[in-house]
Amino acid sequence: MSKEEKIEEVETVAKEVGEDAEKKEILWQDKKRPFVGLPLSFTKYTLWPDKLVIDVGFFVRRQNEVRLYRIVDFSVRQNLIQRMFGIGDIVVSSSDNSEADFVIREVKKPYEVKDKISDRVEKERVKNKVIAGEFLK
Repeated sequence: MSKEEKIEEVETVAKEVGEDAEKKEILWQDKKRPFVGLPLSFTKYTLWPDKLVIDVGFFVRRQNEVRLYRIVDFSVRQNLIQRMFGIGDIVVSSSDNSEADFVIREVKKPYEVKDKISDRVEKERVKNKVIAGEFLK
């Protein structure tokens, strides 16, 4: 193997490792904040570049994962108390079988989070070549 072939092989491996590292980057993470905006809960939300993960529980742990390209619609709900503490709920509708409709409850800056998720959803739809007709139930 020549020196140039070795360099090319190393560059290819480095590129693959870089892509894997990019996929593992956490874009947003928060906990449910049920008491005056304090994160005193065993529910954690994590946004990865290609999925949204919801971890729930202390003694019995449950983890739900929703691929972003399956998310169809969002809305934000805030009552008066939530607005005072800067928290809110994000209602999400998806075409996923395990989590068709779910709520990301009591997170900080819900409008910013909704926009961040929405941007990633659009990127994943383009990347996976998903069109609106695929969301029909």
